[in-house]
Amino acid sequence: MILQGKRVALPSTPVVHKQFEAHARAAPDAVAVVCAGRRVTYGELNARANQFAHFLIGRGHGRGAKVGVCLDYSIDMVVAVLGTLKAGAAYVPFDPSYPAGRLRLLLGQVPELGLIVASPATAGLVGSATAEVVGLEELSGHLARLSTAAPDVPVTGDDVCYAVFTSGSTGMPKVTAVRHEGWFNLLNWLTCEFGLHSGSHNLVVSAFGFDLSQRSLMTPLFCGATQYLMASRNFDAAMAYRMLTEHEIRTVHCASSTLYLLVDWETARGGEALTRLDHMLFGGEPLHAERIADWARREGNTCTLLHQYGVAECTDVATSYDLAGHWSGGHDIAPVGRPVFNTGIHILDERMRGVGVGEYGEICISGTSVGAGYLNGTGPESERFTTVLADDGTPVRLYRTGDRGHVNEAGDLVVAGRMDAQVKVRGMRIDPTDVERALGRLPGVRQAAVIVGHTGSGEAELIAFVVPAEHELIERDVRARLLETLPRNMVPARCLNIPRIPLTPHGKADRAALAEEFRKQYAGSGRRS
Repeated sequence: MILQGKRVALPSTPVVHKQFEAHARAAPDAVAVVCAGRRVTYGELNARANQFAHFLIGRGHGRGAKVGVCLDYSIDMVVAVLGTLKAGAAYVPFDPSYPAGRLRLLLGQVPELGLIVASPATAGLVGSATAEVVGLEELSGHLARLSTAAPDVPVTGDDVCYAVFTSGSTGMPKVTAVRHEGWFNLLNWLTCEFGLHSGSHNLVVSAFGFDLSQRSLMTPLFCGATQYLMASRNFDAAMAYRMLTEHEIRTVHCASSTLYLLVDWETARGGEALTRLDHMLFGGEPLHAERIADWARREGNTCTLLHQYGVAECTDVATSYDLAGHWSGGHDIAPVGRPVFNTGIHILDERMRGVGVGEYGEICISGTSVGAGYLNGTGPESERFTTVLADDGTPVRLYRTGDRGHVNEAGDLVVAGRMDAQVKVRGMRIDPTDVERALGRLPGVRQAAVIVGHTGSGEAELIAFVVPAEHELIERDVRARLLETLPRNMVPARCLNIPRIPLTPHGKADRAALAEEFRKQYAGSGRRS
């Protein structure tokens, strides 16, 4: 089964920052970015980004280079991102909300990292890097003397524009690279499909390291609108809702779990900021539609809810579905819709053959959306990028997502879950092996196994079982120590002491037995199901 997105011609040079530059020429006095009471116009932002691009080129970090960005959301962050793109380099987000231990691990996964942009508040987090660390504040005098004209760098659609981290099935983070052509195609689809324009102001609510944050960060600048940034390192529902209320924000991109929090906040206070949005674009994890059903069907709610599916390896978004069709149709699982421009969705069996309507198989993605591959990948995960022959014998490059799904009678994609051990918790793909290894490094832990449980509302959460070396471990202490090396979304919701890890006949950890043990312990408590 193949779903084919609309074929749309792209410009000869499908480069994202060229679209921003066009808006800077046409409306230099329009507000580009607002953060913490500060604002910068398109003309000012373009000039500053050009100066930083000249700085990078002068340091030898031009076309083909990789530049790390470890900054909190700020105007300087946008300058660094745009300047890196203008220099022909690719930026790599090092999310300052991650603990230093996690960042040290990520720093070692990027080959030939040329330079890292940080601030006084974040420089210590990347102090272990072998690459040079610079700050825009310290460089302000030097940058002011550089040209404000765009550098003459022949960037093409094949060049890599950014690379983000995603958990790998090997237990080590992978760095997946996205090409300008794929990113341009996505942003162009968003702009055309949903009629985005200079008034489609956006609020970024997701962490910088998240793949969807890259399109959330750039979409308003691609269509000439204003980007609003929260002056908070971690998501703050109160701050986000206040900004939605006070500013003319029209679009928000977020994970499903963030949408639940925002809806809960509005419902509890009887507000209307979310219902007045033009578009809420969300996905990244299984949707529990019942969490938002009452709010979505509330009288006067004019917000279009777009349930989207994709993977970081394929430029984040591959399909999209207007949930208005779900409320009227009453499907068991909300579909994720049909492909974006120039993108194909293939449902294949274990022999890489297409299946029929309604039949389950592995979801594979082809077309312009497919990324450049893993920067540090030579193992089995790189084999997910493969080539198959179309019916006419033409070779087609595609990415095997590892997700299981089918196409329904209406022609929409429905995602049923993962085909392997990876899971999504609060919008982030996680390999439980990463968490098990972190637990195994803690003093007093002899062995550990991690499973996926669910809250009473059906949301996925990690449950850890630990075999103590001697004395029983205190749960809050284990979680606190994990927070020193893992992002919060990777820290298990529960850490339970057990005398041993049960094994299957094949000698592997029996996760089904652990799940059953957890269910027995909490059956009838009302806390989980």
